[in-house]
Amino acid sequence: MLCICPCFEIRSLTCRDSTTSQGFVEKHSDSILGWAYVLWSVSYYTSPLLLLYFYRKGYIVMSKIIPATPYASAFLLFLTGVACLRGMSRWSNPEYVEFITILAETKKHNTEENKRRLASYSFDFDHWPMDFSWSEVTSLKGGNVPNGGVPLLKPELKYRGAGDGFVCNILRLPCQFVSYLIAKSFGRRMLYPGSVSLLQKAIMPMLIQGQTRLMEEYQGKRAKLISCDGNHIDTVFVDRRAAGTENGKKLVICCEGNAGFYEVGCVSTPLEAGYSVLGWNHPGFAGSTGVPFPQNEANAMDVVIQYAMHRLDFTPETIIMYAWSIGGFTATWATMNYPEISALVLDASFDDLVPLALKVMPESCRGLVTRTVREYLNLNNAEQLCKYQGPLVLIRRTKDEIITTVPDDITSNRGNDLLVKLLQFRYPKVMAEEGVRVVREWLSASNPLQETALYSRYEVHDDWCVSVLQSYRSEHGHIFPWTVGEDMTPEGRRQLAIFLAHKYMRNFDATHCTPLPASEFPLPWSL
Repeated sequence: MLCICPCFEIRSLTCRDSTTSQGFVEKHSDSILGWAYVLWSVSYYTSPLLLLYFYRKGYIVMSKIIPATPYASAFLLFLTGVACLRGMSRWSNPEYVEFITILAETKKHNTEENKRRLASYSFDFDHWPMDFSWSEVTSLKGGNVPNGGVPLLKPELKYRGAGDGFVCNILRLPCQFVSYLIAKSFGRRMLYPGSVSLLQKAIMPMLIQGQTRLMEEYQGKRAKLISCDGNHIDTVFVDRRAAGTENGKKLVICCEGNAGFYEVGCVSTPLEAGYSVLGWNHPGFAGSTGVPFPQNEANAMDVVIQYAMHRLDFTPETIIMYAWSIGGFTATWATMNYPEISALVLDASFDDLVPLALKVMPESCRGLVTRTVREYLNLNNAEQLCKYQGPLVLIRRTKDEIITTVPDDITSNRGNDLLVKLLQFRYPKVMAEEGVRVVREWLSASNPLQETALYSRYEVHDDWCVSVLQSYRSEHGHIFPWTVGEDMTPEGRRQLAIFLAHKYMRNFDATHCTPLPASEFPLPWSL
């Protein structure tokens, strides 16, 4: 235990100036090792280009490599010496000695008091004691851990031609291999830039400041969860139940965007609204381990839900899922697999990743991009959303520049397609051809005045729409899809279509990354 103490990256969260606890030797050795890490990261991410350059210059030959070996060895010895100096400096620092004592005590006795003392430090989360494991619930139920993780909806892959024989499979191998390389290399990093270690290092002071705020201002509790694939999931929980308010009794589980962290992410919105909040980081983000592929994302989401129910003692009926942007994938997965969850709020989310991926890639790569996304990065939010029977609301950013396929065109916002697909599933008779047309027309409105004008033009009467829907539910039950509108006039179906679109989607006049104010955090509409 003590032998790894000099290698910890630790700062005192209670001290605003993180350098005050460092001596001269430690401060400068830490700086040197930090720059060496940056150099290594840049070299790693640019290695294909560097190798190509060195090859064309003729440097990748033994006659060139052997003379450079002593310089490389000397550089490595220098870094080793710097690391040793940093370790010696830390051994003589009373704060580090106190920290390692607290850590050792917490691993022996994982009490709330010890965890509170340990939370005063920011260090390599890999050494944080485990708080909850997916296997605890599985063992209670007598189940087994699935080989591939929790279940996902599998896409139906379509190839040119109908052949599925051995020869056809062999012919597809080159394309499948290229798709694999794209997804595992730059594809995943483009989709989840927050998983790039160089970016995380650049914003680390901001993350530490955000973590300090959650711990000190909101008395947040940090915890390490172990998912069924063995990844460590970094979470924070703010408990407002003691306040006795209605919002405090409900738990909002926040799912961040592709470059979002709970330290500085969308958790601030429900916190300001007075809810109990559980935030977590994607696999590969900050303290969470692994890589953010869809399967790992779903595995992480599952253990977070289990932790909320079995350790934090919230029932599904008191849980609200709140997701921003790409977090809509894990939030819709959660509501699909835990249908008792009380509500779902999707902010600036989309229906499917393929159209957005095609937007940023050359047209000539259309087939390859589609195949790669479907096989390895399939974020099928709309398909998962239609499996949920509970109340939900979509928030559309009217100035969104990320999930629109045409710049400055609100009609190309993929949140529109998410709404249309949801309404087509839940109310197929209302959303016939005419219903889709008027909903698309409503979605083209970019401000409240245009929405009001459209409402008046189609003479939408809210009371009549509510009475029709309540009457249908009392006779046929609440399970979707509904056949309401089957014997209705075209005018009635148009009224219902616009009314439902208005109830299921709220507009927020902002860009994609603008924080959502607490006043704009809506609870879903329900009959």
